[in-house]
Amino acid sequence: MQNKIKKSYRFAFKTSLYITIFITLFMSVFLYFFFTLKVLPVIGFGLYCFAFSFIVIQFRVERFIYKRVKKIYDDLTLLESTSFSRGPITTNMATLTEEIDKFARNKKLEIETLKVREQYRKEFLGNVSHELKTPLFTIQGYILTLLDGAMDNKIIREKYLKRASEGVERLSFIVNDLDMITKLEVGDLRLEMEDFDIVELVKNVFDTVEMRAHKKKITLTLDMNYNAPIMVRADKERIQQVLANLVINSIKYGSEKGTTEVSIENLIKNKVIVRVTDNGEGLDAKHLPRLFERFYRVDQSGSRKVGGSGLGLSIVKHIIEAHNEKIYVESEYDVGSEFSFTLEKAE
Repeated sequence: MQNKIKKSYRFAFKTSLYITIFITLFMSVFLYFFFTLKVLPVIGFGLYCFAFSFIVIQFRVERFIYKRVKKIYDDLTLLESTSFSRGPITTNMATLTEEIDKFARNKKLEIETLKVREQYRKEFLGNVSHELKTPLFTIQGYILTLLDGAMDNKIIREKYLKRASEGVERLSFIVNDLDMITKLEVGDLRLEMEDFDIVELVKNVFDTVEMRAHKKKITLTLDMNYNAPIMVRADKERIQQVLANLVINSIKYGSEKGTTEVSIENLIKNKVIVRVTDNGEGLDAKHLPRLFERFYRVDQSGSRKVGGSGLGLSIVKHIIEAHNEKIYVESEYDVGSEFSFTLEKAE
């Protein structure tokens, strides 16, 4: 126990005093009526009675209490037995009460944390099962149909094989993304830090997703013309993955003929903040705290209107945190969303 239990004499003193007064008065009345009452013997008896009572209460009763209090501590595994003072503990139970209250609060917090983790585990396993099961059943359905005779029809054969291939690709995305998150969490994925121009990287990402944006007639743009490079220090490949995930996400959930805008601003002396803003569907505030969880669905029905592994935002969060940086999200339903993250400037 951190605070050494102090020895208290107050309880023994008061109790001994009460016992002495009662017995001395009783004996005085008895001597007065049946024998001769003498003051000095009565005083001497009172002092002897007080001393005897004090010793018994202080060193015997408290020892009795100490053993049981110590057993409570041992049973609760609150403290190591060697942390107790070998002497009698105080009869004031405030210390014990404080420690038990602390123990109870800690255990309550642990139980609540375990319940949250258990719920998260159930949701995670259910989501993994759903994400893997859907493409597996799709692939199985197409293959069984082909085996039942549809492969003789060239048009159907090519169509079903293509769809089965898309299902395999979806499975590959999920497995690869899960593998990356696992590596990020356990620290097995090493970051290759280098200096690079974040403006140029954004333009490269725009080039790679241009066809996706064109299908929905979404305009990809920077908030201004950046005439000079903005050098940052990070893992270029991973930050490109972050930007690609955020931009693709804005395209998936963006409005037809909408806009996805990227801006880069100085935050503090050695930091910049990169913002990815769209005018798409937006989200209710209740979804924001869980948005970066694996497989978390804004649509609680379980259906997925758009493709992807459902792990993109979780990967983004892990990559940014692996850089010891922060990621933020602001969103308003029917207005749009803004994802932003910080990066360290290159020296």
